[in-house]
Amino acid sequence: MFDWLFVLVTGAIAWHGLAYRDEKGESEVGHLLFGAIALLFCLRVLFVDILELV
Repeated sequence: MFDWLFVLVTGAIAWHGLAYRDEKGESEVGHLLFGAIALLFCLRVLFVDILELV
């Protein structure tokens, strides 16, 4: 149950970080960086712990 919650939370953080745009329509480096890190953790837990592919 914890793994699914972790995937949902990190997935939401990744979505926000990668899709965020400021008033000018540009993305910020910090949001992109932490969004990419969150996406890596999300996919790692999904594939390794939940789906047991590795």
